[in-house]
Amino acid sequence: MSGHSKWSTIKHKKGAADAKRGKIFTKLIKEITVAARMGGGDPGANPRLRSAVLAAKNENMPKDNVERAIKKGTGDLEGVSYEELIYEGYGPGGAAVIVESLTDNKNRAVADIRHIFSKAGGNLGENGCVAWMFDKKGYIVVEKTAVDEEKLMETALEAGAEDVREDDGSFEIITAPEDFEAVKTAVDQAGIPCMDAEITMLPKTTMDLAGKEAEQMIRMMDMLEDCDDVQKVYTNADIPEEMVN
Repeated sequence: MSGHSKWSTIKHKKGAADAKRGKIFTKLIKEITVAARMGGGDPGANPRLRSAVLAAKNENMPKDNVERAIKKGTGDLEGVSYEELIYEGYGPGGAAVIVESLTDNKNRAVADIRHIFSKAGGNLGENGCVAWMFDKKGYIVVEKTAVDEEKLMETALEAGAEDVREDDGSFEIITAPEDFEAVKTAVDQAGIPCMDAEITMLPKTTMDLAGKEAEQMIRMMDMLEDCDDVQKVYTNADIPEEMVN
């Protein structure tokens, strides 16, 4: 699908603009707090917290912010109680969309998310309506010019990666969720810089969107990611690269 961009790739291109919104730290703090509440405040014994702290480190979040969020989760500091919710539905052109939410007000969250779907010409569906179209995977992106392909493949596959594939100007390393940390550590130790590294939902197949539908989809994803109650958004939409730049 040369010339097209999956949403995972689009996010890297839009990263600088997204960062200006000042919402990244807020979302990371929520995730760290919930992870600590559910699995304890020791990252060494809590994989979800370990992953959240790693994400915070990648965004250069101050250590004090991370420690405060953990203490709020463990109850050592007073904090807000968040509920985890997952919404599924269809965007413009029938593209599948999954929304992960952490909210202190379920009614507000569902109303806001439904409004965004509706405004963009999509609609919320029942739980399970599109989840089967995605696989939970570890996902590491490396810029093509930053590494020798053979070295990357050897490093990643020896550490347990399922696949290393080419996507326009980057390499994508795919792992099982439980192997993500080991592969990421091996890539770091090999001195290979990563553009992105996360556990995510990857679509099994993608849906090409163009023209007005692609514009609506980009706007819809922007609105969802800008929503305070939304943590992460996934879609199988594949959009022409020139519409992103």
